[in-house]
Amino acid sequence: MTAMNPANHLDELGQRTLRRVRGRLMPLVVLLYFIAYLDRNNVGFAKLTMSEDIGLSASAYGLGAGIFFLGYALLEIPSNGGMYKFGARKWIARILISWGIFATAMALVNGEVTFYIVRFLLGAAEAGFFPAILFYLTLWFPAAQRVTVLGIFILAQPISNALGAPVSGLLLQMEGIMGLHGWQWLYIIEGIPAVLLGLLTPILMTDRPSHAHWLKDDEREWLTKTMDDELAHKQKGQPHHFLAGLKDPRTVAYSALYFGLVCGIYGLGLWMPTIVAALGKFSTTEVGFIVAIPYTIAAVFVYFWGRRSDRTGNRVMHASISMIMAAIGLLAAGFLVQVNAVLALVALTLAAMGIYSAIAPFLAMPSTALVGAAAAAGLAMVNSLGNLGGFVAPYAVGLFNDATGDNRSGLVFLAACLGITAVATYLYAHKRPEGHVKPGTPATVGEEAVAADEFDIKG
Repeated sequence: MTAMNPANHLDELGQRTLRRVRGRLMPLVVLLYFIAYLDRNNVGFAKLTMSEDIGLSASAYGLGAGIFFLGYALLEIPSNGGMYKFGARKWIARILISWGIFATAMALVNGEVTFYIVRFLLGAAEAGFFPAILFYLTLWFPAAQRVTVLGIFILAQPISNALGAPVSGLLLQMEGIMGLHGWQWLYIIEGIPAVLLGLLTPILMTDRPSHAHWLKDDEREWLTKTMDDELAHKQKGQPHHFLAGLKDPRTVAYSALYFGLVCGIYGLGLWMPTIVAALGKFSTTEVGFIVAIPYTIAAVFVYFWGRRSDRTGNRVMHASISMIMAAIGLLAAGFLVQVNAVLALVALTLAAMGIYSAIAPFLAMPSTALVGAAAAAGLAMVNSLGNLGGFVAPYAVGLFNDATGDNRSGLVFLAACLGITAVATYLYAHKRPEGHVKPGTPATVGEEAVAADEFDIKG
C-alpha cells in the first residue's frame, strides 16, 4: 500500500495506527515509570518509622533522600550513551534490574552512612531511565500528539504516589514479622517488581516502528514514513550528532529551568508524608490514604492539561501557569499547615496539580529543539542537571525544618523556586519556536521530530 503523506496524519489510518501504538506501548512504559517513582519516593514513608530506628535527623534524612540524585546525575549521560550503543529495549531492562536490586537493598541500611551509600547507588542504578523512555516515546509518536503522550507517561508520577501511599502506609504495619521492621518490608516488597519487569521488558518492548510486527502492514508503513519525514524536516540546518546536544546552549538553558521545576517535584514528594503527618494524630495507614488525595486529583488534571496543551500548541504558557499554580499552593500550605488541616490539604492538592501538570509541556520544549542523537544527549543532560534539584530541595527542606521546628519555611522555599522558574521559563521560551507548536499542520510534524534511524537502535 502506498504510504500516506504525514500532513494527513489525523486521517483514519493515522488515528488507527496511533491508537494501536498507544494501547501497546503506553501501559508498559507507565507501569515501568510507576515502579521507578515508587522506589525513589517510598523513602518518604519509610522515614515515618525508620528515622527513629536508625537515628536520622530531619537534615540527615533530607541529605540521604536527595543524594539519590547525585548518583542519578553523575551517570545520566553515560547511561544514555549505553542506550545509544545497546538499544533502548535492552538498556531499559538493565536499568530496571540494577535499580530493583538496590531498592531492595535499602532494607539493609542501619545508620546515616549506609543510608547515604545505598541511596546514592540506587540513583546511579536508575540513571538514564527517564530520558531513555522519553526518547523512546519520540520514536513512536508524531509531534502533534507529543504532549498528550508525555502527559500519559507523567501520569505515572501522581498515580504512583496516589496508589503507593496507602500501600506503603499498610506495609509499615508489618513491624516485627520475621524479625524485620515495617520499613524494611516496604523496601523489599516494593523493590522486587523492578527486577521482575526488567526480565520481562526485552520480551514486551519493541525498539522502533519498522520492527512492530504487531502493527498491520499499512499502519507500520504509515508510522515509519511519518517519523522518517519528521526527521528529514528537522535535520535541515542543524547538527544532530550526540555531542551537539551536550554543547547546545538551549540544553544548558532548559537544564537550569528544569532544576527549578524538579526542586518542587521532589521537595514536595519526599516530604509530603511528613507534612501530612504533622496535620494531626494519624496512623501510618491513615497518612497513606490522606497523601493519596492530592495525587489522585493531580493525576486527573495532568491528563486534561496535557490534552489542552496539544490542542493549543502553547507549551510555554501551560508550563508556566502550572508552576505558578504550584507556587501558590505551596505558599498557602506553608501558612495553613499549622492553622487548618483541611485548607492545608487543599493547598497541597493545588501544588500537586501544578507541579505534575507542568512536566509534560515543559519537557516537550527541549525535545522540540533538538534532533536525533543530539536529542538523546540533550534530554539526558537536561534531566541530569535538572535532577540535581532533587538533591538540593529535600536537603534544604530538611535544614529549614531542623532550624525552625516546623514545615512552613521549607514550603515557602519550594514555592519561591517554582515561582522564579515559572517566570524564567516564560521569559526564555515564549518567543522561541519550541514553545509554540501549531497543531495539525505539516510543519508541526517536523518541528518536534526525533527518529530511530539516527540512533541505529538495535533489536
